[in-house]
Amino acid sequence: MTTKKATLWVLIWVGLAAIFNVGVYIFMGPAKALEFLGGYIIEQSLSLDNLFLFIVIFSSFKIPAIYQRRVLNYGIFGAIVLRLIFIVLGVAVVHKFEWILYVFGVILIFSGLKMMFKSENEKDIKDSVILKVLSKFVPISHELDGQKFFTIKKGIRYGTPLLAILVLIEGSDIIFAIDSIPAIFSITTDPFIVYTSNLFAIMGLRSLYFLIEKLHKAFEYVEYGVALILVFTGIKLSILYFHIEIPILASIFIIVGILAMSIVASLAARRRKIKKAYITKK
Repeated sequence: MTTKKATLWVLIWVGLAAIFNVGVYIFMGPAKALEFLGGYIIEQSLSLDNLFLFIVIFSSFKIPAIYQRRVLNYGIFGAIVLRLIFIVLGVAVVHKFEWILYVFGVILIFSGLKMMFKSENEKDIKDSVILKVLSKFVPISHELDGQKFFTIKKGIRYGTPLLAILVLIEGSDIIFAIDSIPAIFSITTDPFIVYTSNLFAIMGLRSLYFLIEKLHKAFEYVEYGVALILVFTGIKLSILYFHIEIPILASIFIIVGILAMSIVASLAARRRKIKKAYITKK
């Protein structure tokens, strides 16, 4: 997918989410519309970190772009099903044990700080525990067989690298959901709003992936912005214990502001690097 086409489809999905938000406003009122907007912005912002991970996974296995679309399609379908399960269970738990929101808050703060101060020396994605567990059930081939997830060699069924990547993506989405769904709970615990805001954000992920894949080198500080958003939502949940509540509108402005500042900082850093390279070359 070209950058132009990816950008167009990202705008289309954002537009559809905006139209749905208008529908929520008309049929459910301004409060629910604001909750949907807040949930959608949180989910879309946090998904950026997951997309950066997808880029690392595909590049680690050296998967051509032509094969990435099928894996992403299956990954998105799996994410839709998994989110529904997580949200239904999460809402039920929150309604029964309200104090769990404070625990979610602490988890989000810890996740954000961990992301912010993580080591630069990343572990090889191929050494993932998820892949080690998968290989105990299905031997993984080192060679692609077109767009197939399984291949037969000498009468033995092997999983292709595409299967390994799909399992990694679904596994990473489960880990991602542990952060993103509690983050949305800082805005609302209405299952309809939580799921639909997740759904619209997820549906646009494939197009957003191809756009980020083209431009990710220019956004080196966005990950820190995502980490700060996690910390903020964690604090928002935690301070509920002291009966302090940050209004949804203020939360939306803070989250958008953090993301915007991280993008501006990234572009400024990118510009300095280009200028420095030009001066050095000259």
